Amino acid sequence: MLGRVNHIALAVPDLEAAADRYRSMLGASVTEPDALPGHGVRVVFVTLDNTKVELLEPLGEDSPIAAFLVKNPSGGMHHICYEVADILAARDSLVAAGGRVLGSGEPKIGAHGKPVLFLHPKDFFGTLIELEQV
Repeated sequence: MLGRVNHIALAVPDLEAAADRYRSMLGASVTEPDALPGHGVRVVFVTLDNTKVELLEPLGEDSPIAAFLVKNPSGGMHHICYEVADILAARDSLVAAGGRVLGSGEPKIGAHGKPVLFLHPKDFFGTLIELEQV
């Protein structure tokens, strides 16, 4: 079911400062910021040869990233995103195996313009998992 790692997401308190640090200290290529109001975040992607790192900043006080940063003020790893060929088949297989999908269970459009779902972190050893259809 799982394909490659699409990205690893880090919650950050200041998107511009985090993007600048990746550029200046690591020489990384970083995309321009993109606001995703439906997810309550602003994002940039650090592009690498084999994957991406997503830097997430809360977009408003109701953002799930704002709640994450209350517990982790310096930021930290938020989720891992894996690619799947068919997100509905992946969801149905996970649910049949006893897994929990967050929210309504229906895919939303993610930062790459593709359907995504999030899986309950308690089912995956404390790690929030995102599935993205590719």
